[in-house]
Amino acid sequence: MNFEELTQLIKERRTTYAYDFSEQKVSKETIEAVVTNGLWAPTHKLTQPWRFVVLEGQHQQDLGQYMADYYRKLYTEEEFSNERYETTKSYSENATLLALVFQPSKRAQLPEWEEIAAISCAIQNMWLSCTAMNLGCYWDTAQATMEYGKCIQLEEGERFLGIFFMGHLKEDIELGNRRRKPLSKKLSWQNL
Repeated sequence: MNFEELTQLIKERRTTYAYDFSEQKVSKETIEAVVTNGLWAPTHKLTQPWRFVVLEGQHQQDLGQYMADYYRKLYTEEEFSNERYETTKSYSENATLLALVFQPSKRAQLPEWEEIAAISCAIQNMWLSCTAMNLGCYWDTAQATMEYGKCIQLEEGERFLGIFFMGHLKEDIELGNRRRKPLSKKLSWQNL
């Protein structure tokens, strides 16, 4: 891959929600390949402060139901209609769900922000891998998802950091335009 191809892949990376996932299941081999690419993220002192848990079976139905009930309590019926409630109940049925677990290093005492940055790099590797394979995905840290994460079994000192949703895209979805602020707004030069 050359620089231009890499640049194009980065620009094609996008958030694709589970509503746009088809019923085609993501294979175990694909999940393992995506997570393997995540493992190659840079980590200070090679702590690799993460683990991933594939949430299968009833989780796909339970998460959607949990989200629907959570938002029903939070919003009025006008804000969260019965139709939206019913749609949300089946939201995660076609998704592959990977729980993201932060495992702080016990051997290397590093600032937490460095460990979270490493996890973010791992997720970006996974996101780019999904993009290269034409899979939809996103990292969900919405409040309902974070509350649902309390059912994930954690070891002492671990923390749940959300769910990485993956899925094959439906044939007829339109991917929206993506924009970024111009480089001139985000890059400056300083000379002493």
